Parts: sequence; structure tokens; C-alpha cells
Amino acid sequence: MAQYTQDKEQLTQQKAKRFNLWLGMIGMFMVFAALSSGFIVYTQGGIDKGIKTILPDAFIYSTALIVVSSITMYLAQKAAKEMAFGRQKGLLAATIALGIGFFMMQVHAWGILADRGIVFVNSNASQSFIYIFTGMHLAHIVAGILVLVRALIGRIRNIPQVSNVFRMGLASLFWHFLGILWIYIYVFLLLNQN
Repeated sequence: MAQYTQDKEQLTQQKAKRFNLWLGMIGMFMVFAALSSGFIVYTQGGIDKGIKTILPDAFIYSTALIVVSSITMYLAQKAAKEMAFGRQKGLLAATIALGIGFFMMQVHAWGILADRGIVFVNSNASQSFIYIFTGMHLAHIVAGILVLVRALIGRIRNIPQVSNVFRMGLASLFWHFLGILWIYIYVFLLLNQN
């Protein structure tokens, strides 16, 4: 009976964690939707209010990195379910490395923008929005990398398979969400770059 209660309690905790993750992702989406609306309203205020620059190619490369990282994350989650733990650890490490590469490429893009004279604080708020969108996304990427590191540490410490699969499921969901969110941000900025 105690084992059944513990399993039931663990299941309840897992449902709560999954619900909280979904709630957080919905909140993040709403923040970026609000920023998008603010950007659109601002740029409609006059012809001089657009981004007025071509986005750096570094954003394309970072997009490729995050897409590949979603593939490695999917394969890592699949490996966890198949109990192929060596493959799971390797793919998780690859996903983390790709996430760090994404982060570095975004910072590189900021450097390119700064070299062009496009800085966060300037007279054209549309250009500031580039930093706001990408900076907020990068903050979530850091959180995503920490979630991936936690999943990898759990696998290294040989946590029970039920917990391993659950952690991988949450990490995968969050990481894929961040990938989709970046693609939305990039396409939105791309469509509004002139």
C-alpha cells in the first residue's frame, strides 16, 4: 500500500510539474506576442520607424544550430525511452553544445549589429526591439541549457528510469518550444527588417 501511495504521489508531482511547464510556456508565448504587437504599433507610427537594417547572417547560422539541436534532443529522448543510456548521454551533450553554440552565435550577431551602429539604446526603438527579442530568448536558452544539464546529470547519476524518462520529456518539450519560439522571432524580424 505504501508503494502505491508513493507512486501515486510521484505521479501527482509529475502532473503538477508538466502543468507548470505548460503554464510557463504559454506565459512566454504571450510575452513575445505582446512584444510583437508593440513592435507593429511602433513601426506603424511613421516610415522612419522600421528596423532599417538587414539582419546579420549569424541569425541564420544560429537558426540552423537550434534546428539541429532539436533533432539531437528528439534522438536523446528516444534513446532514453529505449534505455540506450550511452547514446542518450552523448546526444544530450551534443544538444547542450549546440545550445551553447546558439548562444554564442546570437552574441556574435549583437557584435555585428553594434559594429553597424545599431545599439540597444538609440533613437529608433525598432532597432532596440532586436535586442529585446533576442535577449529575452537568450535568457530562456540559458534556462533550457540548465534543464538539459540537469537531465544529463540525472542520467550520469543513474536515476530511476521512470524519473529519467520524465525529465527527458520535460526537457525535450521545453527545448523544442524554445526552437519554435526562435524560428517565430527570426521570421518576424526578417519580415520587418526594412
